[in-house]
Amino acid sequence: MGKASFCNPIVKWSGPEDEPLEPLQQPILQWEGTLSIPQQKASDQLVRAVEEKRSTLVHAVCGAGKTEILFQAAAHALEKGQQVCIATPRRDVVQELFPRFQQAFPTTPIQALFGGSEHRNDLARLTIATTHQLYRFQHAFDVMVIDEVDAFPYHGDVTLQRAAQNARKPASTLIYLTATPATALLHEVKKGSLQAIVIPARYHGYPLPVPETRWLGNWKKSIDKKQLPYSFRSWIESRLAVKKRMMLFMPDIPTMIQVEKLLQAYTPNLESVHAKDSKRGPKIDRMRKKELDILLTTTILERGVTFSNIDVAVLGAEKAIFTESALVQIAGRAGRDFRYPSGIVAFFHFGHTEAIVKAQKHIIRMNHQAKKDGLLKEKKHEPLLELS
Repeated sequence: MGKASFCNPIVKWSGPEDEPLEPLQQPILQWEGTLSIPQQKASDQLVRAVEEKRSTLVHAVCGAGKTEILFQAAAHALEKGQQVCIATPRRDVVQELFPRFQQAFPTTPIQALFGGSEHRNDLARLTIATTHQLYRFQHAFDVMVIDEVDAFPYHGDVTLQRAAQNARKPASTLIYLTATPATALLHEVKKGSLQAIVIPARYHGYPLPVPETRWLGNWKKSIDKKQLPYSFRSWIESRLAVKKRMMLFMPDIPTMIQVEKLLQAYTPNLESVHAKDSKRGPKIDRMRKKELDILLTTTILERGVTFSNIDVAVLGAEKAIFTESALVQIAGRAGRDFRYPSGIVAFFHFGHTEAIVKAQKHIIRMNHQAKKDGLLKEKKHEPLLELS
């Protein structure tokens, strides 16, 4: 469609349908990994959903391996000459998914669409895009996957949700992916209008890190005086002492800039990122390459990115920006790598909030469900907490 503006017309094709697509070179899926038992079960269910054109919610904990369970369903659709789209609210996730799907589907034309993207391909069979890019399409896709369906800006934006529906063919499969489904989706599951697949355990079989909470007092006053609160500073020093890298989530950009300046006295290897940061991509790459000790971020990186062997902290966890779902997703950044399946998550706050309590209980509940289902490996030094 190109750039859309008020003064430019949008042209809709009403001629004959396109010629049938050329068959793809076999084998379409060339991923050499293996799925865990719950992943394989979910994958099989998604293949059936594609066959039956059924709407499906995949409720899987952070680090369950949601991307991998899509592979067989996508391959099944592509083998039938269908068009597949994976839409996600944020460009960082598109940039992370694109090379993974290229590797898994090396003979399939794939495009990645986001603002400024250089990976456009008019012959693409598989499209990975931000949800805003769905405005470009009408009745284009046989399989539509909405990743992180509860995330900003897709969640709560009716026009984006309509664009996603409009981009699907009338007879198509819709798949929602999230670790924190909204109440409305759970209501659809309860009514029976949406089938649900639940994966309560990570692919590596270790429990989710349960966040610890630490009271800081008036942390903002300390930072304005150019001092890091003692408990926060002590936690960071302890992580640096054992050479553990960190993601630090900040409630707003001005606070992040202040904290970044103060942390420069502890390590020169740190960066900060936010939504309008033009160098966000290279900074994230540096963190992924383990060139940084600390990455400070707003909630822009609460989901969709994976770094190996990190600990995670939230400063000002009592702030309204840190909702239950945001805190669950943030905690899910730790312990994702099977080589380093544990990690410390700390919520530093100036007073407990309902969101903090609910996030902790959400994580504990999923760990209990995973243990009940026999999906967890026993770790004596990491006992599961009991719900009060």
